[in-house]
Amino acid sequence: MTVRTVRIAMNGVTGRMGYRQHLVRSILALREQGGLDLGDGTVLRPEPVLVGRREHTLRALADRHGLDPALVSTDLDAVLADPATEIYFDAQITGAREEAITKAIAAGKHIYTEKPTATDLDGALRLARLATAAGVRHGVVQDKLFLPGLLKLRRLIDGGFFGRILSVRGEFGYWVFEGDWQSAQRPSWNYRAEDGGGIVVDMFPHWEYVLHELFGRVVSVQALTATHLPQRWDERGKPYDATADDAAYGIFELEGGVVAQINSSWTVRVNRDELVEFQVDGTEGSAVAGLRNCRAQHRSATPRPVWNPDLPATEVFRDQWQQVPDNGAFDNGFKAQWELFLRHVFLDEPYTWDLLAGARGVQLAELGLRSSAEGRRLDVPELSL
Repeated sequence: MTVRTVRIAMNGVTGRMGYRQHLVRSILALREQGGLDLGDGTVLRPEPVLVGRREHTLRALADRHGLDPALVSTDLDAVLADPATEIYFDAQITGAREEAITKAIAAGKHIYTEKPTATDLDGALRLARLATAAGVRHGVVQDKLFLPGLLKLRRLIDGGFFGRILSVRGEFGYWVFEGDWQSAQRPSWNYRAEDGGGIVVDMFPHWEYVLHELFGRVVSVQALTATHLPQRWDERGKPYDATADDAAYGIFELEGGVVAQINSSWTVRVNRDELVEFQVDGTEGSAVAGLRNCRAQHRSATPRPVWNPDLPATEVFRDQWQQVPDNGAFDNGFKAQWELFLRHVFLDEPYTWDLLAGARGVQLAELGLRSSAEGRRLDVPELSL
């Protein structure tokens, strides 16, 4: 067995997602399990290079996890100039991403990045075209496809459980504290449009790949956005004007006629089993999938509810659904996609979640904001390089 070290520049690991999901639960988890077995006698051992603006924070992370202190840098150009670094990963704020990825492509690095991939569609397409022309491998994080609940939902779809799928209804969100008497769970830039914030920019790229992969390409969008809480308090306890949307209500028409409705909100109190749930209704059955669980109800087991507002309901509707079993072990979704990307880079295995897929997410967010501003439904053109 040959152990091959692959050095990965990880930019933005001091942030919540970059640190917890990508560094700790993906790359370091791969190291702890002994590396990624490629099945050809080679084991890949990832070696992260921590890149960012705050050297003391990066060094504290390296020390906490026993990483080589020499592989910490605030000089992205120097890291990219090092031929030992093969992959560049970006989890920075969106506004800094396009410039950094452009540099990494020019340096010949393979690209793996969080989304949105750029602040606008032109920028996202530019990255996809640059990476393709340069011949580097490129991938975009589309983590929700690898969550247990959606994997179970996909199993139902692939097995023909639904018959003809009619509609999808999604509910996502939770109450993000304003920051005055309880600290907010999300950084303040999320609520400033001038800093790239907003729930449409954040979540519509997710909805694009979930809908596209499971049900069909989005062909039109109609959205209504809102800034329900116009004032919030930042990390220093100072009030600021919230200029970005904190809720969005979208209707998406999909190729093949499926209609999807998804509500996204940081100003909603949770009264459901999970923070995100999708109900799928078809001619032969229905299912409700969250992050981890999935419940199904087949046509043959569908009860006959009768509307009567004068009498209390005697049925416990949730009890009429059947849990879809795990039927296997589920790894961390971010780690699972990292493994697929590494296999794509080193074994040339197929990989569809590339920078063009990331551009589709940016496109949907851009059109969603425009739809809300103009008060009309907009077509979503198919993208190509």
